[in-house]
Amino acid sequence: MRPFREEDVDAYAAVLQTRQVRASLHLPDDVGREHAWLGMAQQLGQWELRGTGQWALEEQATGAFVGRAGMHFPERGDWPGIEIGWALHPDYWGKGYATEAGAAAVEYAFVHHHVDALYSVILPENTASQAVARRLGFTLWEQRTFSHFPEMPHGIWRLQRTET
Repeated sequence: MRPFREEDVDAYAAVLQTRQVRASLHLPDDVGREHAWLGMAQQLGQWELRGTGQWALEEQATGAFVGRAGMHFPERGDWPGIEIGWALHPDYWGKGYATEAGAAAVEYAFVHHHVDALYSVILPENTASQAVARRLGFTLWEQRTFSHFPEMPHGIWRLQRTET
């Protein structure tokens, strides 16, 4: 886990362009370098402004770019709080990387932020991410439709500080 770097843009775009990641994040079919670069800049900006953000993930053995994971806390009135999230290239699914990075993000968030709970915002059909959330100790708390995404409710998964 490390900060994003300029040279990550193509590898991150490749993650976002996979059918599975586009579906789970509701990205358009033509997502590309511009979207990837803006996402990387958003993550770096969150670190600067709020002490939250996501890290680039590299496979230790090979140095291959795997995806991103960490915290997300956008400026949205209906957002539940600090979210723990991940988006990995499907070639790296099932290897425990999302769970490992998610656990590190949970620990970091509770150490560095004075919050009573963390959240994970997951679409109902994304059963793989729901399984990761469960392994991290999150439980489904509520369904919520967001103002920025009114087409579909999301599951709001919650982990309270006392549960860690």
